[in-house]
Amino acid sequence: MPSTSETGHAKNVANFEDLISFCNGYGAPYNPSKDALTIAKLTDLQTQAKGSLQQSKTAKTSFDNATNTRQLAFKDLKPLATKVVNALAVSGATALAVADAKTINRKIQGAKANGGSKTPAPPADPNAPTPTDKTISTSQQSYDSLIDHFAKLIEAVSQDANYKPNEKELQTPTLQIKLDSLKTSNTDIVNSYTIWSNARINRNTILYNPVTGLVQTALEVKNM
Repeated sequence: MPSTSETGHAKNVANFEDLISFCNGYGAPYNPSKDALTIAKLTDLQTQAKGSLQQSKTAKTSFDNATNTRQLAFKDLKPLATKVVNALAVSGATALAVADAKTINRKIQGAKANGGSKTPAPPADPNAPTPTDKTISTSQQSYDSLIDHFAKLIEAVSQDANYKPNEKELQTPTLQIKLDSLKTSNTDIVNSYTIWSNARINRNTILYNPVTGLVQTALEVKNM
């Protein structure tokens, strides 16, 4: 069975390198009839395995970096949304317009639309839900939902002629830039997750394919 530990993967590759060394030590008597068990083929498989380990590590680092970037991008979203609503409330906008903005903000904050208590956001562990997870939270706190709610809030205030805050961070062009950064950070993490997932699949195929994988090949060498 494939190991779920990065250390386990690396250990398998290291053991395979030791196995090749032993085979080389036998000299001419090591003369397998199966082409896949020749020193040249074993060495090529070892090179592929090492490369797949490195690719997986690199892709994981990129995914972690994307995760951190998205967390930073979303970190100030909730207080920013509240500032936007407060600015609208003192702008002379109608009570109905302010109420609509507050409803959107409650969704951003994680509270139910009727003003109920906040619901905790989903866990931040990138291995918990993945970008392909279909779980729907009643608090609508997924990153996609937060982006959608913030876009609606920007649309609401941008169409209100009374909304003219002096603070640059609250002005609609700045808010649109913020929205774009949220979208970009969310897309980056989906793309980086895909690359990491594919790298792990490739690594597991090279190491653990039941016919051609490194582990199976090592067993065949030992059984000679």
